[in-house]
Amino acid sequence: MTSIRHDAAHHRFTTEVDGHAAYVEYVPGTSAIAITHTIVPPAIGGRGIAGELVRAALLHARNEGLRVDPQCSYADAWMRKHPEFDALRA
Repeated sequence: MTSIRHDAAHHRFTTEVDGHAAYVEYVPGTSAIAITHTIVPPAIGGRGIAGELVRAALLHARNEGLRVDPQCSYADAWMRKHPEFDALRA
């Protein structure tokens, strides 16, 4: 598991692996967040980093009582594979 940081000022969950930054970006709302981008550079791809970032964003939303609109195709597909997060879907 990588170390993931919530950068609330920039609406991102970020991590750095082998000198490469990866992140999930979201748009905050009053009752939901919209996940808009999941970015993992090819040099560190295929290690499950994107999934860890999406999970961190979803756990944050759950803890804050927010719903999630997965506008990013990766986040949407990840949520479909993890039905334990279905109740968060906006």
